Parts: sequence; C-alpha cells; structure tokens
Amino acid sequence: MAGISYTDLRTQIRNYTEVSSTVLTDAIIENIVLNAEYKLMRDVPIDAHRKITQDNFVASQEHANVPAGALFVRGVQVADGTSTLTNPIWLEKKDVTFLDEFNGSRATGRPKYYAMKGGETGNSNTTSGAILLSPIPDTTYVYKIHYNAMPDRLEASDNETNYLSLNFPNGLLFACLAEAFAYLKGPVDMLQLYDAKYKEETQKFALEQTGRRRRDDYTDGTIRTKIDSATP
Repeated sequence: MAGISYTDLRTQIRNYTEVSSTVLTDAIIENIVLNAEYKLMRDVPIDAHRKITQDNFVASQEHANVPAGALFVRGVQVADGTSTLTNPIWLEKKDVTFLDEFNGSRATGRPKYYAMKGGETGNSNTTSGAILLSPIPDTTYVYKIHYNAMPDRLEASDNETNYLSLNFPNGLLFACLAEAFAYLKGPVDMLQLYDAKYKEETQKFALEQTGRRRRDDYTDGTIRTKIDSATP
C-alpha cells in the first residue's frame, strides 16, 4: 500500500465501516485518527521521532528547558567548553532527591547528573518541562539533549500526511478501523479482525524500527535465518 493522505484515510474509514459522514462525522474521525496515532506512538519506538537539540546552559542556573514538544529525554551530553561540543560527557540520570543530597551546598561546576522536573506534552508549542542539573553550571557549557518528540499529527493544522501515513499506512488504517468499530459498538468480529491485523502489522513495523534501522552489516553482520535440512 502506498502512502495515504488524511482525506483518503477518512474516506477509507467510512468505506470499510460502511458508515456515512452523518454518523462518522469529520470531528469523530479526527478523534479516531488521534487515538490511533497515540496508540502507535506508544506501541512502537519510531526512529523518526528521535531528535537532538543543542544549546548553552545559563551560568548559575540549576535547570535547562527541555525542547518544546518533547515526549521524553533519552540522554544529555555536556561539553567542557562554551563554544563547541568538545570532549562531551554523558550525564547520569538521577532522581531529584539524589541531586538534593549530592549537592546540598549548591556548588557550581561542570554538571555530572540530571533529573527531570515537571512538564507537559501535547504539541510542538508546549513546554515539556526541564532538567535539573548537579553541580549547577558555573559557565555556559554547550550541551545536547537527545529526546523523542511528539509526532506530527494528521489532524493537527490540517496536515495531509505524516511519517505514519507515508511509511506505515496499513497499520495506521487498521488501528483506525479498530477504533472506529469500537466507537460504533460492533460488529465484534470486525473489531477483533482489525485489532488482530493491527497487531500483526505492528510487529513487523517494530522489527524494522528497532532492528533493521538500527543495525548495519559492518557492525552487526548480515542477519541469517537458520534453515533446517534433513539428514541424508
């Protein structure tokens, strides 16, 4: 199946369910697609959602803002200088209580630890909280935050396509159909059918995202499938 636009997806949902726009209105389908996208986002770690941002700490400030729209932080690197990311180290993630105990005197220096504090997620314009730092930066060190971003949604700002609709349209459709039949309260066998199809296709998609996309032949070697042969 080729990529699918939001308009075509909306049409396919109505065609598969054999329900008109008077029942599955645009607003209802928007919620169905949103639920399906969130389900996929949490069921499969998608490479396209992995982002990196670079900035400078503020001297004597114990926190740094997480990029807007970040879902979660995967790691923080800090350089030993203020202009380029030279000799970076990875900070260790700890709890806020650890940072309070480790640096009760509020000493400054090059940070070694970080902890998450507060935040919201939802869209690219929403603040996603902050990382607390210990020791508190004594200068404007360069740092990088590696994080997973909230995905672009089809129904947000009238986007016609996104990564899922272009690269995993069948899984997105099956997720939407399972949501649609749940909303319509039946038939149960159709709900079970599309839920099973969704799970089957998601397994393949997850193997691609966490396997093939994160391997290379030089480092990991070519994957080979063992084929049993009968003893002569």
